[in-house]
Amino acid sequence: MNTVYAYPTLVGKIEVAVRGVSMDGKPLPLSLISPRDQVVSLHRVGRDDWSEGVLELEVALPMDELADGPWAGVTCVAVLTEGATHTRVVSRLERRRDDTRWRGEVRVRRSGHVARAVLDVSVVGSHGGVDGRVLGTTDTPWVVDILGRTPTGQHDPEILEVDFRDGPREWLRPFRDVPWLIDTAGDLPAVLLNTSFEGLVELLSGARGPLEKATAGLVAAQIAGEAWAAMFVSALSALEVDEDGTPHFPGGWRESVLHAMLPEIFPGLSPAEALAEAHSRRTDGLRWAELQARIQFAAGWRGQVPKSLTTAIRAVSRSQEGTGR
Repeated sequence: MNTVYAYPTLVGKIEVAVRGVSMDGKPLPLSLISPRDQVVSLHRVGRDDWSEGVLELEVALPMDELADGPWAGVTCVAVLTEGATHTRVVSRLERRRDDTRWRGEVRVRRSGHVARAVLDVSVVGSHGGVDGRVLGTTDTPWVVDILGRTPTGQHDPEILEVDFRDGPREWLRPFRDVPWLIDTAGDLPAVLLNTSFEGLVELLSGARGPLEKATAGLVAAQIAGEAWAAMFVSALSALEVDEDGTPHFPGGWRESVLHAMLPEIFPGLSPAEALAEAHSRRTDGLRWAELQARIQFAAGWRGQVPKSLTTAIRAVSRSQEGTGR
């Protein structure tokens, strides 16, 4: 959702690029950086005993607009945060004379993170005699993936193993008998796996044999399908709507989810048309049920539920044949 300020802000786009990454002083392969998904996949290094990672940033600002604008003392800062640990690190970027880009380093300390950190860039300056005005921020943040199991994009939820029964999150205790929950309230969506649900984590992480693997695949697909559906509904609920009723994409991971799923829910429509149609059906109770069916279909397809179910049925059939039944 866009924030409205009581002073002029930048209209032009702020473009952020991660040009390099190192871990404990050693350069890492550039393949860990995905400019398309805006993800730095530190988890793919394959070790968890590192202390500090360093990201090399390069930021392009709308320099002509800044030069002609009513702002003074303009600076550019990178902000690294993680809601789960309440970590917030601000790094000032610098621009050399005659250089159109702002550059700097962002340090990622392993002790300050548990899963994923979010990297934003803000332009700050003074206006009307007041310092510290936020003049603009990145449209879509970068994600620094620390414990991801696979390379992930902006719309992929983080997977967290949490004890619903005796863990520190008291709000989960009423759900102690639920195997998992989808949390879409934070800066990033999360799948919470209940470690007190007997055998769940062990099945998903250590399945052996065709039948166990097929069962684990089916459970993982069910979780993924539910996650996609929950993320889409959350994104649809976060739309910013003009006075004339025109909806706008909300930004962040919710916008990424909408862009990913709307073509599957309303094929043939442009993104803006599909968003307007989804918003209209959500606010119209008579058509909400049909939209839910479309969401369920698209989410199940993205989670590979049909494919996983077919695999599980075949595995059970082969198992029964092997026992002579």
